[in-house]
Amino acid sequence: MSPASKSPAATSGAARPAKNPGGQPGRVVFVGAGPGDPELLTLRATRLLGTADVIVVHDTTAALFQSFFNPAAEIVEPGAVNPVTLARSGKLVARIFLGDPGIGSVMADEAKACVKSHVPFEIVPGISAVTGVPAYAGIPLTDGRHRDVMVVDAQEGGVDWGAYAGAATLVIIGAENTIGEVAKGLIAAGRPDSTPVAVTSMGTTTEQYTVASTLARVAPDTKHLDPPSLIVVGDVVGWHDKLSWFETKPLFGWRVLVPRTREQAVSLSDQLRSYGAVPEEVPTISVEPPRTPQQMERAVKGLVTGRYEWVVFTSANAVRAVRERFEQYGLDARAFAGLKVAAVGDQTAASLVEFGVRPDLVPADQQSSEGLLEVWPPYDKDLDPINRVLLPRADIATETLVAGLTELGWECDDVTAYRTVRAAPPPQPIREAIKGGGFDAVLFTSSSTVRNLIGIAGKPHNVTVIAVIGPQTAKTAEEYGLRVDVIADKPSASALAEALSEYGAKRRAAQVEAGDPLRKPSEMRRGARRRR
Repeated sequence: MSPASKSPAATSGAARPAKNPGGQPGRVVFVGAGPGDPELLTLRATRLLGTADVIVVHDTTAALFQSFFNPAAEIVEPGAVNPVTLARSGKLVARIFLGDPGIGSVMADEAKACVKSHVPFEIVPGISAVTGVPAYAGIPLTDGRHRDVMVVDAQEGGVDWGAYAGAATLVIIGAENTIGEVAKGLIAAGRPDSTPVAVTSMGTTTEQYTVASTLARVAPDTKHLDPPSLIVVGDVVGWHDKLSWFETKPLFGWRVLVPRTREQAVSLSDQLRSYGAVPEEVPTISVEPPRTPQQMERAVKGLVTGRYEWVVFTSANAVRAVRERFEQYGLDARAFAGLKVAAVGDQTAASLVEFGVRPDLVPADQQSSEGLLEVWPPYDKDLDPINRVLLPRADIATETLVAGLTELGWECDDVTAYRTVRAAPPPQPIREAIKGGGFDAVLFTSSSTVRNLIGIAGKPHNVTVIAVIGPQTAKTAEEYGLRVDVIADKPSASALAEALSEYGAKRRAAQVEAGDPLRKPSEMRRGARRRR
């Protein structure tokens, strides 16, 4: 090779980064993860975190964003590895920073090391706490009367507050331990001691708490707040009382126990999060195949060969069991062609639609076996060529539906599609939280969830709000000595979550009207921490 043909890297003696198995050279990506709410990750950030070979992140931050990580990625603490070295071996290294990498972080120094070593890198901006936290506190940084904003990083101290005395709005980061000194400095620089100040702790998380005060009062008013905190100074703080949308959600910060598997609880947990709650799924039952599969084999064969007029699904678990059996035989939703399909409720119907089957009959009001019988047509030999109904369900199901269909003139093949057994006990911290009042509410979606939860974890504390899906579940809860606070107006998981939300909203309104501190149910137990 002639000297003129050498690359700059070769001339300086630096090696080129190796390529990974996908043919791409190793590189470092500096990812802004936002101020704390995992849903504030950008699309670009989620794509890169989902493919990274190594993720460099603090343990406390990793817990927030774990669900977005490549399952095969190696997770390491900053300082434990050299991202440049890893990238030169052909790996995609994601270095995570809370907020935006360009504000309040050491990203510039780490990116400079990449430049020096000729390692490709990328900077993925994130939503900064500077803008994200005030937005979650209902504080616009500018409005029609205030147009200028100045940002101050006070982490290192020694700030000349006189330089910022004239700004309409100040956003101060890194001063949670020196709020009193900041206030004194601004007053000494000429700011009136009546200037509005807002301090938001744990911004964008369900632990967020905002105190609106003045420069004169802010130090004593915020002495009990947890770090990290962000400070906003200026008249725009006046918007907080009018626009606070996050901290005023009806179940804001409530820790809600959902006695279901994670797969079953997806839509319910999402609904609870929309109300500000922190759902925690604890399965109380385990679904297992039937002990003798021959029944299901004959039922599937009969379904395909035209033995049945109707197929009735009473749970999403039944849909899943039939679907898995179909997949074993190489069948799909087309096998239901020519059949009429019924679902006991909206959740079961949604599972069928996901399978590719649109049910013909779903009770609109009472979503239960009784409700299904109310709308079920009687057998008519002139209209119905076949009088047989397939009913795949759990081994512990009641006989109500079979008896009712028989009275209407139908013959039922009642088939055990799956067995339900009590789940293993949850981890000890969960059991202690259940019995000790660590949960603000628990949702019971059936009598069996009441019995099984108490059996595997113990009885919920008396400060915990008990919400049940219907009268029968309420009766079972009361038999176990529980005080029922909320009953859904119709037997569906969505209605249950909505009923709990309405309960939380009324409870909050009563506290506000009485001038009481806003306290969650778990904060009412003896010895509970009363930070606010």
